[in-house]
Amino acid sequence: MKKHERACYISAKLQELYPNIAVPLDHRDPYTLLVAVVLSAQCTDKRVNEVTPLLFAQADCPAEMACLRVAQIKKCIKTCGLAQQKAKAIRELSRILVDQYDGRVPETFEDLETLPGVGHKTASVVMAQAFGKPAFPVDTHIHRLAQRWGLTNGKNVTRTENDLKKLFPQDSWNRLHLQFIYYGREHCTARGCDGTTCVICRTCYPKRRNPVVTQKA
Repeated sequence: MKKHERACYISAKLQELYPNIAVPLDHRDPYTLLVAVVLSAQCTDKRVNEVTPLLFAQADCPAEMACLRVAQIKKCIKTCGLAQQKAKAIRELSRILVDQYDGRVPETFEDLETLPGVGHKTASVVMAQAFGKPAFPVDTHIHRLAQRWGLTNGKNVTRTENDLKKLFPQDSWNRLHLQFIYYGREHCTARGCDGTTCVICRTCYPKRRNPVVTQKA
C-alpha cells in the first residue's frame, strides 16, 4: 500500500470499529475538560476520572477553584502524579480565567497555550472536544501508531501532527484523534503489538516481519 492508501484504509477501519466514540475524560463543560486534560499528563484517563469527582466537588468553576489553596487541590489529585505542579497550574490558570476571560475558557490556540500547564496538545484536545474546532492532538498513542502505520517518520510530535493533518480530511481530525487512541489502547498497545500483530499493522504491512522501533514523543 502507498501512504494515501494506508490512510484511507485506516480511516475506514477505525470508523468501522468505533462509529460512535466518546470523549474518554469525564467532564461537564470546557472548564472541567481543561482541568481534566491538564491532570492527564503522564497519567491515565482512568485515574483522572477517579480523582476529578472529588476535585470538582470542591470547585467546578474557575472562580471557586481560584479560591482554593494549592494544598487543597493537591490533596484531591495526589494520585495523578506531578500533583504539586498540576495543583499550582490548575489554581493559577483558574485565576487567569477569572481575571482575563470573565471565567470562561478561551476558544483560540493562542490564548489557551498561554495558560499554566497548557501546551499545544492540551489546547488541541480542548479545541477539538470542547469547542468542536478542527484539531489533531498527538499523544504518545497516536505518535506511536502513526509510525507503525507508516504515516510519519516519528521525528517529533509536531511533525507527526502535521503529517496526519496532510493525510486526512480536516472534518475527520476530531473523530480520528479519539479513534486512534481507543484502537491503540485496545489493539496496538506499546507491548501488545510491535507493528506486526494487530489487524491494521498486518493489513498495511503484510510482509513486515521485524518489529518496528518507534521514537518516543
